[in-house]
Formats: sequence, structure tokens, C-alpha cells
Amino acid sequence: MNSFFKDFLLEFSLPLNNPVLVFSLILLIILLSPILLKRLKIPGIIGLIISGVFIGPHGFNIIEKNSAVDLFSTIGLLYIMFIAGLDLNIGQFKINKYKSLAFGLFTFAFPLSIGFILCYYVLGYGFDASLLTASMFATHTLVAYPIVSKLGVTKNEAVAITVGGTILTDTAVLMILAIIIGNAEGNLNQEFFIRLGILFTIFLFIMFFLIPKVARWFFQKLESEKHAHYIFVLAVMFFAAFLAEMCGLEPIIGAFVAGLALNPLIPRSSALMNRIEFSGNALFIPFFLISVGMIVDVSVVFQGWMAAIVAAVLTIGALFGKWLAAFATQVIFKFSKTQRQLIFGLSSSHAAATLAVILVGFRAGILDENILNGTIILILFTCIVASFATERAAKKILVQEDDSANPIQHKKLSGSEHILLPISNLSGMNKLLDFAFLIKNKKSVNPVTVLSVVPNDEMAEVNIMSTREKLEEYVKLGAASETPVNAIATIDYNSVSGISRISREIIADILILGWPGKSGLIDKIAGEKITSIISNVDRNIFVCSIDKMLVSQKRIILITPPFAEKESGFSLWAAKIFRLASELSIPVVHFGEKEVDSALTQKVKQKQYNVRKEFHHFEDWDDFLILSRQITEDDLLVIVSARKNSVSYHSYQDNLMNKTEKYFSRNNRIVIYPQQLDSYRDKYEDLSGSPLTKGIQVIESLGKGIGKIFTKEPLEPNKSNEE
Repeated sequence: MNSFFKDFLLEFSLPLNNPVLVFSLILLIILLSPILLKRLKIPGIIGLIISGVFIGPHGFNIIEKNSAVDLFSTIGLLYIMFIAGLDLNIGQFKINKYKSLAFGLFTFAFPLSIGFILCYYVLGYGFDASLLTASMFATHTLVAYPIVSKLGVTKNEAVAITVGGTILTDTAVLMILAIIIGNAEGNLNQEFFIRLGILFTIFLFIMFFLIPKVARWFFQKLESEKHAHYIFVLAVMFFAAFLAEMCGLEPIIGAFVAGLALNPLIPRSSALMNRIEFSGNALFIPFFLISVGMIVDVSVVFQGWMAAIVAAVLTIGALFGKWLAAFATQVIFKFSKTQRQLIFGLSSSHAAATLAVILVGFRAGILDENILNGTIILILFTCIVASFATERAAKKILVQEDDSANPIQHKKLSGSEHILLPISNLSGMNKLLDFAFLIKNKKSVNPVTVLSVVPNDEMAEVNIMSTREKLEEYVKLGAASETPVNAIATIDYNSVSGISRISREIIADILILGWPGKSGLIDKIAGEKITSIISNVDRNIFVCSIDKMLVSQKRIILITPPFAEKESGFSLWAAKIFRLASELSIPVVHFGEKEVDSALTQKVKQKQYNVRKEFHHFEDWDDFLILSRQITEDDLLVIVSARKNSVSYHSYQDNLMNKTEKYFSRNNRIVIYPQQLDSYRDKYEDLSGSPLTKGIQVIESLGKGIGKIFTKEPLEPNKSNEE
């Protein structure tokens, strides 16, 4: 018994050596630290760093830094940079590339200049030591990025510019590091620069040309193997980090580039993105933050005046240089003070890249212990300042974005939006459900409702029980992407009346229907039933044919009729198209009238969608199939139609789905029927519904039919592209 207690106590001798006990303690810290410090209004990131200080070798020496801790820490750092690359809105980055270049120049040049002056003239270090330490001023780590990600402001322009500038300044700093070390070792020659340039070019070719092709093929071939997608993404991240290291760069550069390469293939609202963020935020990133605290030695400031002076000079100089870069960016690009604070908060924290620079310089004999110890204090202090500044600014921006929207419209589009997805064939519906997840507003409290209407016959009770069990599959799919799904199985004599009834009961805003004749919507539904739904359900209706993966789309081709902006459903369907474009990071190419495009442009500015939009004036609606010359197979075709008696209705919209099916069968297609504006419908009802008007429409249709006998067939779909 005594030996048992001795062995038991031995397991708790410091530092802890039992890997299971070490892992349990770290998980307990990850769990409790943010919760406890939240009561003191201290960001959870700070709690993790401070916890690392206490349990580290310079604190109570509870856990020592070993290979396991270093491994998890490295994974966490790579995860931060990888998620930053995935979250970067490519469309917005292209729009703001010059702003990102400018900020990257500012956040590199200002701290570098200030750092060199302080180290060379104030602290009296040599040229190489001053330049290397000053380059540490210029670099920064996105330690506070999880804060903006959690608060949902990653799409803000200030965040995109900061992330873009981060990779530029870190790359420049690491290039300087490679040059200084090469100079110290006597290897700085023409061969060094040629080798670096060739390897870096090969690295970019592999990441931006080969990896996307392999990833697209993998996702398509193993579409149902969701867990395999996550493993593949992790493999790409580590492979990219390894390639970057082989090129003489830091692995964090490779992780960020991997995120950029996979960015168009992983939508923000997808289940895969949720798995990536969940694993990182729950385990790997907290490990990294704790490991940062474990290297901090607070006692260095008491080892002499020189150490304290160096620590103070480095910290003040680094923070002032980053603030000056944020201030210059704000003034030149006319950002708000809150955006300036957000840029400063994200770019002021020093951690991994800073340590890499200083440790390499210290081991090479270029830097002394005072610089090393002062850098440790700088890391702790800047991480605290960055976390507080970022969280405060992000919350202000979140409040400002909420207040800027029209209160009534904002409540309608965000707070109570409800999407209804009627189905009966329960196989092959995953793509339509993924589409619903992509366009759903994350602020809406309502779930995506999946509906199956069971015929009211003698087998109704048996069928409805079986259907409810099968619908649970879609509830699980929603849980994987953190999108709530509500499954409803109901009995009705007619599927159309059942859909109409449920849409009114749940106050649905949008109905997503499968294409007529396609599996996935109301068993064996015919075109006339689709027409019946459109006529009886006065909601925004999206009729979709999605055979290809949405992440494979290059553009959204949006075709709108005249007066489309007058329909009451205009704001909602426009918001969904721009949200889809933002999720897929692809542009919207609009063909229509100038008045409609002006309304769309206003919508983009009002809601601050990060989407590139092109406009082409088009009014030959009687022969809109001529647009096939400008549409490729990788384009998502979205055509806005209208119900009869609505202000934007035109006779060419009759049989629109049949025409689209015939001439654009190779494309993913969506036909939208907007909710009608009652005032316009009442205004035109007498005229449009009169027998005279209907007679004219019949005559027009007969005339077009006779004319087609003597004219050539319209251009075959994508014919020009094939030629």
C-alpha cells in the first residue's frame, strides 16, 4: 500500500512527466481559463498566455517545454495562419490589393526604421544586430485573429487589409533574416539569391496551380467522405509548411499560402470549414497560446537595469511603429478610428515570427541575452495590448454594422429569415441543402426547414413514420455545419397544398425547389406542379438544378428583367445572390437594365458585400439565349423571372425553365421567382388580367411560333466555347 502511495505521489512531482496528466492539465486550463477571466472582462487569449506563464519552466515549473508541447504549439501556429488564409475574402483582397500592399509597406517600413534608430543610436548595438532586431519590430503574429473570427467581423475591409499586409511584412522580414544569416555565415552571394528565387517560384506554382486541381478532383471523387476532406486539408497545410521551409522560408508562410490556395474550394458556411475552425479553436490554437506564455520569463526585468531598459525600449518602439502604420493607413484610405484601432490591434502582437527571428539571431551570436529577454517581455505585453484593442474595436464595428441597417429590413432579413426546402425523394438532396446553408443568414434565429409531404391514403401513418426517420439525416448534416435544420413530415391530399400550408405556418421567406423532373423535389413532379406552387405560394422561390459542386463555379451570371427592382422580393433574392458570391469568392456578372443594376449596386454598398460586380446592358429579352455565347460551363446561371400580373413579368418568361434546360443543360441553373409587390400588382391587375390583354398575349405567342418555322434555331449552348 505504501508503495502505491509513493508511486501515486511520484506522478505529481514537478515538472509533470506523465503525458496523460500533462494533457489533462492543459485541457483543464483551456476549459477554465477563458471562463474565469471573462468575469474580469479579460480576453480569453490573455488568460491562456498568463496560464502558460504560471505553469511554464519560468513560473511554477509544472510543465516543461518538451517535444509534445512544441508539436502542438507548432500545429496551433500553422492553424492560425491557415485559417487566416481561408477566411480571407479573395474578391475583397483583389479589390483592396493596393491597400494591402500599402499597409504591408507601412507596417514593415515604419517599425523597421524606428527599431533601427533605437537599437543603433539609443542602445548602441552594431549594424547587423540593429537591423535584425528592427526587423523583429516589423513582423507580427495574428494572435488576436480568433477574436475577430469569433465575433464575425472577418469580412470587414480593415481585417482583409491587415491579413494581406501581414503576409507581406512577415515574408519581407524572413527574407531579411535569411540574408543576414547568410551574410554572417559567409554564404551571401549570387548563388544564394538565384536559389531562393527558383525555389520560391516552384513553391508558388505547386500551391496555386497543382494543389487546387488535386483538391477539386479529390472533393468531387470523394464527395460523400466528409472526414476524408478534413484529413486532406490538414495534409495540404503541413505539406505547404514543409515546402516553405525547404525554400528557406518560415513554415507559417506555407500555411498561409495553403489557406489561400484552398480558399475558393472551402466556403465559409460549409461543414468542412466548421470542422477546421472547431479543431483549431478548441485545441491547437489554445496550445500555441499556452506555449507562448511558457517561454516568458518575467524575472528578466529584475536582473539589472539594462535588461529592463532594453525591454521597455523594444516594447514601446514596437507598439509605436505599428500604431504609426495603422494611423497612416487610416489617413490615406479614410478609414474610421475604430478600423484604425482594429488594424493596430491585429498587427501589434508579436509572437512566433518574432521569436523565430530573435532565436536564430541569438544562436548565430548576432544578438545578446538582453535582446532575447527583452523580446520575451515584448511578446507578453504586445499580446495583451493587441487582444484588448482588437476585442474593443471588433465589438464597436459589430454594433455599427447592426445599427447601419434599416431596422425593419434588418429584422426581416436577419432576425426572422426562414428557408423552406420541400422534398420527397430523400436521395441526392445534399447539394440543395448545401446551397441553403450557403445563402442562409447566420444571424437568423430560424432553422432551415426540410419538408416532406406524404399522401393522405391508407398507408399515410406508416409512410410518415418512415419519412421522419429518414429526415433525421438532414438534421445531422445541419449539425455538422452548425446550421440548425428542422425536419417536418406532414400529411396532405395534395403536395402543392401541403407546401403552401406549411410555408404559411412557418412564415417562410424563401422556398428552394428542385428542378422539374430532377430527383430531390416532390416525387415525379411535373412542370405544371412547379407552376402551381409558384402561383399558390407568394414567396421568393428558387428553382435549382445543381449537379456540379458549387465550389467549382467561376462566376455567377445574373440575368434580370426590366423593373426587377420594383418587386417586393428584390432585396431578399439580391442579398442571397451576393451572399452566395461572397461565400464562393466569385464575381457577379449582371446582364440587365441600368435601373436594376443601380439598385443592385446600392444594395452592395448598403450591406457592404465583399463582391466584385460587372454590368452589361442587355435588353433583347425575346432572344436572351444569345447570351450563351458569353457563358461557360463553369458559370452558375441565375435567371430572375416573375409571376404573371407582376410588374416585371413579360411573355418571354413563359416556359423559361424548359428553355433554360434545353440550352444551358451543362450549367448549374437557378431560376428565381420573387415575391410580388402588392401595390404594383393591384395597379396593373385590371389591365394585365383583362381578356383583351390575354388575347394579345395569345396572338404574340402564335406569331412567335409561326416565325420560328422560317428562322434558324437559336445558338446551341456553349457552342462558341466549343469552337
